[in-house]
Amino acid sequence: MNVFTLFTDHVGSAVTTLAKSGALGSAPPDLSRIVVEPPRDASHGDLATNAAMALAKEAGRKPRELAEQIAAELAKRPEVVKAEVAGPGFINLTLDPSVWRQALAYAVAAGSDYGRGDVGAGEAVNVEYVSANPTGPMHVGHCRGAVFGDALANLLAFAGFAVTREYYINDAGAQVEALTRSAFLRYLEARGKIIGEIPEGLYPGDYLKAAGEALAKEHGGGLLIWPDKQRLRELRARRRRKLLRWKRFARWWRLVRQFQRLLSSRSKPRRLRQRAIELMMASIREDLAALNIKHDVFFSERSLIEGDRGDQVGATIEWLRAQGHVYEGRLPPPKGAPSEDWEDREQTLFRATAFGDDVDRPLKKSDGSYTYFASDIAYHKSKFDRGFRNMIDVWGADHGGYVKRMKAAVKAVSGDTAELDVKIVQLVKLSRAGVEVKMSKRSGEFVTLREVVDEVGRDAVRFMMLYRKNDAPLDFDLAKVIEQSKDNPVFYVQYGHARGNSVFRNAVEVVPGLPAESAARAAFLRDAPLARLDDAGEIALMRKIAAYPRLAEASALAHEPHRIAFYLYELASEFHALWSKGSDAPHLRFIIQDDPQVTVARLALVQGVVTVLASGLALLGVEAPSEMR
Repeated sequence: MNVFTLFTDHVGSAVTTLAKSGALGSAPPDLSRIVVEPPRDASHGDLATNAAMALAKEAGRKPRELAEQIAAELAKRPEVVKAEVAGPGFINLTLDPSVWRQALAYAVAAGSDYGRGDVGAGEAVNVEYVSANPTGPMHVGHCRGAVFGDALANLLAFAGFAVTREYYINDAGAQVEALTRSAFLRYLEARGKIIGEIPEGLYPGDYLKAAGEALAKEHGGGLLIWPDKQRLRELRARRRRKLLRWKRFARWWRLVRQFQRLLSSRSKPRRLRQRAIELMMASIREDLAALNIKHDVFFSERSLIEGDRGDQVGATIEWLRAQGHVYEGRLPPPKGAPSEDWEDREQTLFRATAFGDDVDRPLKKSDGSYTYFASDIAYHKSKFDRGFRNMIDVWGADHGGYVKRMKAAVKAVSGDTAELDVKIVQLVKLSRAGVEVKMSKRSGEFVTLREVVDEVGRDAVRFMMLYRKNDAPLDFDLAKVIEQSKDNPVFYVQYGHARGNSVFRNAVEVVPGLPAESAARAAFLRDAPLARLDDAGEIALMRKIAAYPRLAEASALAHEPHRIAFYLYELASEFHALWSKGSDAPHLRFIIQDDPQVTVARLALVQGVVTVLASGLALLGVEAPSEMR
């Protein structure tokens, strides 16, 4: 039961009744613009609707006059205690408490499915998140994007979308070549060689020592001779000279063996590169597993060029050219500061300005290789070809300037039939008791995700990374997130769930046979006498529980999982407040020794609270404990 959906239907029925009387003109009213939501000020009632303002212009009526008529129709409903017109034409409704009791009964009966929706209607949606370069361990900035993307995927699935969670492996480009050489140095180190200071441009972190040791264990000394390009040219020239002299069969056989060794040595950099990437991705997967994050698809950037389907980047460029979206031309010099995208030369350009971007974008570098943007276009075309018309990319704070061109690209490759929503995740400022934390023992440059999870726990990390909107900077204090106080939101919400379960354990004496397991307990409480719940605090808590389905749906559609975190804190606060009232007024306690009926009714209220807390925490990927330890 979604009270807001129910009353949207009631408002629609009232409007339809007025339309039949001729009060709205001859055209049928457009009910799709009608919204029913909580009023901004709780003192104005339980629900508010914009129906009159949405329909007045079309009907040729003054909004307040039309609102009076709609309010009069709504006041006829038995569950509406009061219908008032406010401001320019809002209609505020005050409902009979029986509405909230019905919503509570539904929440208890639905259990873990309470709030689950079908607004997604099974539509396929691709959520690409994390996608960190496989050149080192994940750091705190990656952590926030990982948690945000995972929670958003949970939320979309809860709302009825068919979600695919994807990781884009950036395994092409200069950073991967730097990783390969860095891993080779650590391999030499593992074999007892003195490597000295790591050269500039390579990765100095100690985390690559494990990769070097793994390579040494797998290959022994077989990688010690790793020819560079110059060495390969010398080897080829030497063998060509020998080939002219070697005439006999025995020498021909020796030549074949030498060429085999040459080919093997040529493949060493490639094999080393691939193995280094595999080792780093295994480390990244372990980091993600520490946050209980699993992806459905790991998509390789290199596969776009070297995969089974050949050069998909080039194919995409030619496909866009055939559509008139790629041309050979020159870019004008940028105004103001120089731009890395500008080169005063004839080059291959994507007509991004035709799709809302500020300037056309290069697809090839001066050496003929593809730009990163060209690969990204091919990658998103791959998503479209795989059936995704709804794409969500979660990016770091330094990618804000890339959004327009990528949205333009998706419009081009999809014929404007697909939608890309880019969610920028802002930076995390890490501190401990107010003192900024900058360095890491493991990386030497940044604080790793794993170090933070190991120190404060997965639940604290996940909840607090979601307790701010994604595009707002986040202060994460390692000391405060483990405090057991109201000022620590994750503790306060989890404590609400644990406190609710403690009520059930303590109620067994008054209500014999009360099951310990949640689903069985919900069935036991299905026929609770909810009419006994008439205190203002109880009604407010039921109203808060009733808001959950609408909130979950709105959060999914807006791609804003932080709303769930805020809501859970508010729900837990109201529950703790009602508990505290029982300390001052014993008749309001959840367990009344000489009144099992009111106890059962209040247990149903507590069941509604723990049901929603458990559901919301699951969406955030946070545990809902039965007791705090």
